[in-house]
Amino acid sequence: MTNGDRTSSFYDKNAATYAMRERSLPQRRLDAFLNALPAGASILELGCGGGQDAAYMIAQGFNVTPMDGSAEMAKQAEKLLGKPVIVRRFEELDDDHAYDGIWAEASLLHVQRSDLPAIFNRVHKALKNGGIFHASFKAGDTEGYDSFGRYYNYLSAVWLNDLLISAEWDDISLSETDGTGYDGKPTKWLRMKASKGIRPATEALSTP
Repeated sequence: MTNGDRTSSFYDKNAATYAMRERSLPQRRLDAFLNALPAGASILELGCGGGQDAAYMIAQGFNVTPMDGSAEMAKQAEKLLGKPVIVRRFEELDDDHAYDGIWAEASLLHVQRSDLPAIFNRVHKALKNGGIFHASFKAGDTEGYDSFGRYYNYLSAVWLNDLLISAEWDDISLSETDGTGYDGKPTKWLRMKASKGIRPATEALSTP
């Protein structure tokens, strides 16, 4: 069983418990993200979990497409949202200029480090020009596992910043905060926001 399969298996087996756990809505981060978008903007949530963040964004009048890699977790989110949740893994994202914003709170932290550049490229492609991308990770220097056997990429701010710059993201903002995780242990969180800039088309070379 691969790292991704082990992590997905955890969420499939514990979907109801995980979705119904006591969780503080990240309202300040959500509001900052939403305030940077036009009214009624289209938003893709990557890894919607129990659907609480999507429910908040929908209540604020935004057009939200929730997506999760766990079929069982998607069922839990559908109960809350009353709408279908797309069951799709991050590496299967293939939308093109479809969303004004992409929200990935504590979800892409399960992506293998070596796979993150390709996933970020898919996110970049899925955003409209000027679109906003929010994501959060557990901070660290070496990838590893938690007590539940879930894989984490544990990124440093320097590593993530270099990745965003190399992938040509604009308006990059990174911050670290102290908090906890599902396992109840103290956790340092790394938050990021970036935008997809409007880049001038390359002029075709004239032939002599």
